[in-house]
Amino acid sequence: MNKESKLYIAGHRGMVGSALYRQLLAKGYRNLLVRSRQELDLTDQRAVHEFLREEKPDYVFMAAARVGGIYANNTFRADFIYENLIIEANIIHGAWKAGVNRLLFLGSSCIYPRDCPQPIKEEYLLTGPLEQTNEPYAISKIAGIKLCESYNRQYGSSYVSVMPTNLYGQNDTYDPLDSHVVPALIQKTHEARLRGDKTLVVWGTGKPRREFLYVDDLARACILLMEKMVPDGVFNVGAGSDVTIQELAETIMEVVGFQGTVSFDVSKPDGTPRKLLDVSKMKELGWEATIGLPEGIEMAYQDFLAKACN
Repeated sequence: MNKESKLYIAGHRGMVGSALYRQLLAKGYRNLLVRSRQELDLTDQRAVHEFLREEKPDYVFMAAARVGGIYANNTFRADFIYENLIIEANIIHGAWKAGVNRLLFLGSSCIYPRDCPQPIKEEYLLTGPLEQTNEPYAISKIAGIKLCESYNRQYGSSYVSVMPTNLYGQNDTYDPLDSHVVPALIQKTHEARLRGDKTLVVWGTGKPRREFLYVDDLARACILLMEKMVPDGVFNVGAGSDVTIQELAETIMEVVGFQGTVSFDVSKPDGTPRKLLDVSKMKELGWEATIGLPEGIEMAYQDFLAKACN
């Protein structure tokens, strides 16, 4: 991948896609191809195939997806599996038809079995049952991985898959019901502070352990894989360490300045007990996370405040 390459970022307005856009610009890439949802509906096969055939990008970063937190995944199960299957099938098949040999597919760590050994290695895929609350989304992402593997094997393409851990950061979605745990807690804690609440109520028991990665660290990992011309495979991308949900909540409370206590609504689901990725393969390529959780939460909170004030 050189600075003159034409790079298509699918989903450039989302959290991951916008981080890819920022990091590529910072590294000197200028031939960046993007389309908004209004300009190109990625669930429209004919439109996607025509776009890729006409533009003929050299590289494709697949950051477009229907995403959400535990509530959204469990409530809109049909939407999550359908939209993600359609988007990835349209782009991957369309890229192959257009002669695009290099593509990076972004999946999710929820593809791994609910109770697999920790830390999670890439080879644990399909070795056990999935977490039920997000099974449809996970299956759609597993299908994307297998699409990439199958096109590589049958057609000789170089499509690689990245499995990030729980992401947060600039341009995240802040909604108590539809967002992931970090942005949901940031908004909830901020509003509790403004109301002068004495207690912050968090879903579940607070005991599950989660790994959190600032989105710009993920973007750097994706660009590295493309620059090194890695031909295929699945690569975990994570921070390399985890915290309990209670520890996460306490970190957010400190950053936001909430002075009360935290309590847990045990009637709500916990999800997977633990999810820590083995990132050995990425470390061997020279990548590791650089943004720690307190620093990342502070940056995410500033991003939230900028949005809240507009």
